[in-house]
Amino acid sequence: MDFSFTSDQQDLRELAAKILSDATTLERTKQVVAEHDGFDRDLWNALAEAGIVGISMPESVGGGGLGFLETCIVLEEVGRTAAPVPALAVMGLAAPALAEFGATDALEGVADGTRIVTAALTEAVGDVYEPSTAATGGKLTGEKVCVPAGLWAERIIVSAIDGLYLVDTSAPGVVVEREDTMLGAPTARLVLSNAEATKLAGPEGLTWLLERAQTALAVTMSGAAQTALDLTATYVKEREQFNRAIATFQAVSQRTADTYIRKEAIKLTAWQAAWRLDAGVPAAAQVDAAKYWAAQGGQDVLLAAHHLHGGVGVDRDYPLYRYFLLAKQLELDLGAETPTLVHLGTLIADSPVG
Repeated sequence: MDFSFTSDQQDLRELAAKILSDATTLERTKQVVAEHDGFDRDLWNALAEAGIVGISMPESVGGGGLGFLETCIVLEEVGRTAAPVPALAVMGLAAPALAEFGATDALEGVADGTRIVTAALTEAVGDVYEPSTAATGGKLTGEKVCVPAGLWAERIIVSAIDGLYLVDTSAPGVVVEREDTMLGAPTARLVLSNAEATKLAGPEGLTWLLERAQTALAVTMSGAAQTALDLTATYVKEREQFNRAIATFQAVSQRTADTYIRKEAIKLTAWQAAWRLDAGVPAAAQVDAAKYWAAQGGQDVLLAAHHLHGGVGVDRDYPLYRYFLLAKQLELDLGAETPTLVHLGTLIADSPVG
């Protein structure tokens, strides 16, 4: 089978890369983080005007009507630039579920950048596959943490014991509080007290969403790892000790080669999961493999990058720190390496033999 991207998909990548790279200079990004809570609204509007935000949303709400692969192409470029926009929350989490479960009215204004939607899937304690938020008579009670773009969202998909629900952030019983994380852009703490909610799907809907969300995270990590490796390769070729580029030292070249292998593992597992989901092929094990490599491999890549950069890597006037913070966030979101391996082991143990 041909796994290469079509010419239209390549054009989409080039367009997204151009818009994102032009707007994510170090100086501009530092200003956005300092003055605008880590959300570059001008860049988000530029992506929306180019049709990129809504690339996979239904045409009925102004989207492009394309598939999950197109979303992943954009998200990899977002990771490659560490762009301060809520693309992962909107395009990778909320929008696919709203379209899949028939809540397209909640997508009005999302493709053109005027409204934000997101998903709240993480609780302070516990497994994302086993949420404790409870629904009684169509009303939700519970707490979610680290909700991406939660401060700006008008609608939030919430995972509960019996499936997925949609809540309006302005409704009674819904409290959204600022929650600062290592990334620089604040997330939100969502507290629900007998809050009105619309049910979107049962427990199978949560599995559907988590598979796509974790794959979206892995693809984003693929882009971040690629840039971290590119920065490292350039640095070790230019940095000299004892009148020699440090890239010529055996220990440095071996560490860089190991980092390249891990970066490729992140990329290949992420895109295998994305392709299977887009094609409608069962992908549970592949998604877990992708999330594991995004978590473990992503940290390996960034730690090696910092090691090889020395003190330069932690300088806020050098871009590597942005990728380390992004990678740490992506590592921990929706399950780090250990719970992901536990989930994968359970899948394997429960699979029929022969």
